[in-house]
Amino acid sequence: MQLSQRKQQILRLAIEDYIASCCPITSGGLKNIANLDCSTATLRSELNALEAMGFLRQLHTSGGRVPTAQGYRFYVDGMLSNFKATNSELEKIRVLIEQKTSSLADLISQIAKVIGQATNYPTVVMASGVENLILQDFQIIPLLSQEVLVLIGTNAGYINERLNISATKRECDDAGRYFKKHFVGKTIAQMTEQFEEGGLTDEIKEFQNIVDCLVSGLKRFNNRKLLDIQKSGAVKLLESGEIEKAKHIFKVLEDEDELIEVLQTNPDEEQIVVSVAEDEDDVSVVKLPIKMGGIELSVGVIGPQRMDYGVVSGALKLLADELENIKGGDGT
Repeated sequence: MQLSQRKQQILRLAIEDYIASCCPITSGGLKNIANLDCSTATLRSELNALEAMGFLRQLHTSGGRVPTAQGYRFYVDGMLSNFKATNSELEKIRVLIEQKTSSLADLISQIAKVIGQATNYPTVVMASGVENLILQDFQIIPLLSQEVLVLIGTNAGYINERLNISATKRECDDAGRYFKKHFVGKTIAQMTEQFEEGGLTDEIKEFQNIVDCLVSGLKRFNNRKLLDIQKSGAVKLLESGEIEKAKHIFKVLEDEDELIEVLQTNPDEEQIVVSVAEDEDDVSVVKLPIKMGGIELSVGVIGPQRMDYGVVSGALKLLADELENIKGGDGT
């Protein structure tokens, strides 16, 4: 639907003011916050027209107006296409990604944490394709607590696994040498498949328990969909007084199946996707698919219909730009 330049400006101002204040917009209020070269009567007429077109709705006959789902959608599709992200806090992510020795779980957790802090909304990071990570190193260390710590180096960072078994230092060293000899350069999927097919039992009988536990642990890791959920933004919603909306968001965050569904992205599209809530009782989701070292991440920010799409999209865009710069620098 085509809108005049003035209608677009008025709609943008109305939506941004409502996001910031949660107060319905009136012609008088719009006149006070905007440097528009038109009268209050003209603004009232334009608001009436935007309401008739379905972009705004009036809560009461004599009250102000609030955006509709159609209004938010128009705002997201047309008015955020050329904005520039400026959130410097996301520099932390760039540093972590460039540290090749960082834990993959820590990196994913930091992405969720920093995006959550930058946007003030709950952030979820979902991973898939973990089985495609390329194995680069194995360090197997016996612990005093009758456990074994396994550090598995991959092209996207280290995976940490604690095995609830007892093993000697010699057994751990032999197992480490064995894994390096046979599986460096292969994917996690190739390694687990090789053990499922058999044929290596003679070589591993001295440290069979380490191999069995490690392969089982990697299979569990492959099946983990949701790697990190940061709920701090929902707490801020509670503090702001939007209790019912926060309760609904918490309910979504606790439903793993629903989260997986809302975070699904097309890995072939490296762009921000915005799903605007159809009504005020539903949740909006702004998500970004990321490819990193063979693994596919979906970073999703979840909020109410009245979420600040500009801030959220800006944070995710900066994250995408930082990742692209890093990939361009090291060729991955």
